[in-house]
Amino acid sequence: MVRTGTLTLPHGITLHCHSSGHPDQPLLVFLHGFPEGAFIWDRLLEQLGSDYYCVAPDLRGYGHSSQPTAVQDYRPKLLVQDLVALIEQLTPGRPAACVIAHDWGGALAWNLANQHPRLMQQLLIINAPHPGSFLRELQHNPAQQAASQYMHYLRRPGAPQQLLANEGEKLFAFFRDTQGRWPAWLTPALRAQYLAHWQLGLHGPCAYYAASPLVPPREGDHSVMDLQLPEAMLRIEAPAHILWGEQDVALQPQLLNGLEAWIPDLHIQRVPHASHWLVHEVPELVIDTLHQLLDQQAPT
Repeated sequence: MVRTGTLTLPHGITLHCHSSGHPDQPLLVFLHGFPEGAFIWDRLLEQLGSDYYCVAPDLRGYGHSSQPTAVQDYRPKLLVQDLVALIEQLTPGRPAACVIAHDWGGALAWNLANQHPRLMQQLLIINAPHPGSFLRELQHNPAQQAASQYMHYLRRPGAPQQLLANEGEKLFAFFRDTQGRWPAWLTPALRAQYLAHWQLGLHGPCAYYAASPLVPPREGDHSVMDLQLPEAMLRIEAPAHILWGEQDVALQPQLLNGLEAWIPDLHIQRVPHASHWLVHEVPELVIDTLHQLLDQQAPT
């Protein structure tokens, strides 16, 4: 059974969480992306709660979690601080058995693994680019530059109101496939759940983009071309498994190139017929992959 509740972190941020299992069990942390919420993981929490303590927060700015108003409150440093405090509060002195993360949740998970490797035993990343390859492709790959132009729209001050207009029409458009069709997984009940979630506030989700320096170049804004990330910020010591839907219209496959230079223990699993929304399209594959990773990790 999936429970809901709110955790107050030491620095005052509250995170509304979905959870299953018991705190004595190994911890699994699930991190959603844009424009989603903790509820996208409920199916996994239901299936894994018998063996694991599963926790999926609404990230800062989303749903019933804290929604600071200042863009600077969504800098990556502060978002990672939330995750550090979350894990330390959930299982003091014990790392997460795995952090499972998609999209923006994956961006934060890469940073968390780099800065606080003691807090996790391994990573499962789902269609979320490593910061080193994302910067490289934004600077040098015209296809990725074009695919990421939507980020500039989300950085505009009026974006939250425009996204909510006509019952979230522009947001739902993110889920269309490469032929512009609605996906089968987006049922009327799930559409209603998304809309209710978005109506709690979209300033925070958009502020993630406004606060990030990783945006594609465009006329009048080529700041990303001068950006450099120190190698020390890119190294990932935890074992990392990447699930990648190859039909992702926003993230080019070249983002997977060269990751071995930063991640010594890396496995990439490409899913040819899945898109960016792999969690919804092939949930059983996500669960099976996670089971395999956890079984490999279990003591014999």
